Amino acid sequence: MTDNQQRFSSGLDIGRLLRPFAGLVVPAGAVIAALAVGAILLGVFGANPLTGYRELFTGAFGGPDELAATALKSTPLMLVGVGICIAFRTGVINIGGEGQIIMGAILATVVALALPDVPRPILVPLVMIAGGIGGGIWGAIPGALKAYSGVNEILSTIMMNIIAGFFMSFLLEDWLIEPGAIKIQQTKRLSQNADLPILPGGTRLHLGIVVALIVAILGYLLLFRSSLGMRLRAVGHNPHASRAAGMKVELSITQALAFSGACAGIAGAVLVFGSESHRLIGEGGALAFTQSAGFNGIVTALFGGLHPLFTVLSSYLFGGMLAGGISLQRAVQVPQALVIALNGVVVVFVVGSLKLRTRVQRWVEGDIQMEDRA
Repeated sequence: MTDNQQRFSSGLDIGRLLRPFAGLVVPAGAVIAALAVGAILLGVFGANPLTGYRELFTGAFGGPDELAATALKSTPLMLVGVGICIAFRTGVINIGGEGQIIMGAILATVVALALPDVPRPILVPLVMIAGGIGGGIWGAIPGALKAYSGVNEILSTIMMNIIAGFFMSFLLEDWLIEPGAIKIQQTKRLSQNADLPILPGGTRLHLGIVVALIVAILGYLLLFRSSLGMRLRAVGHNPHASRAAGMKVELSITQALAFSGACAGIAGAVLVFGSESHRLIGEGGALAFTQSAGFNGIVTALFGGLHPLFTVLSSYLFGGMLAGGISLQRAVQVPQALVIALNGVVVVFVVGSLKLRTRVQRWVEGDIQMEDRA
């Protein structure tokens, strides 16, 4: 091997090591660009962008209480994001996180209502598992429709979001509504044995963040350290070659959306049993309950490079924007719609940078040099 070939081979090896981190450079740049646009928007409304962003950062990361609030905001994003990683790596697009969150929350609530006296060490895992089952079933349905009937999963998952939202509203109008109360769409206060324990430290941070981290680790092990994950990723890369190799492509697609839905369903259970009210509340509509985590989790996963462990970091960033946005709004006196718009600008820039990100990753690996030589 010549000296040039050795240097080229060494460059490729280093490129492979740096690829995940190089992939983070582009979305980080997209966030900076989005914040620059956001600064212009703040200026239009007569607010000082430096003051606003300082308050946003302080409100998200300024102390133990702020860090805990950010972690609470990031928990459902992390869970949904891990599920999105599994689905997207298998080549299917899951837009149904909202509905899967709701169905997970409903089944977890039913379990808590049916078994109120079960001891806490048993009931807490039961409601989390029930949430996963509810979301998993809701994800498997569009997965099976795509795999065996060719139904577009984008359309089916969006429609199932709507069905889940109306189903929750229906249940909270009659079957699950708090007995004897004013007609508010909510259950009674659920069993204390199902409450997610508060973690030490004197903040509102509860066990849900630990559950989310465990799910992220399991998602990583599933995708990159198991034979099942290898099959899922193979189907995502090339379903035709996978079928020719004897893999059950239809089953893999269904499994991927079931796993993805299960992660979102656990997020629904966390939103119920980690809330301060400890009840399922449908007042204000489905988005008021899910906090748009089903959609924001998609961007979280994309920002994390569709890698479950990097999604942990990206979810904390977006959770900080949600938590710090409240402080920003209060400090510079801008409408809440502007804070939502700032988050939307970040989403647009991150999603719009995906193609550039892929090119950067290929360049780091040396693919572009290899193409030039060919």
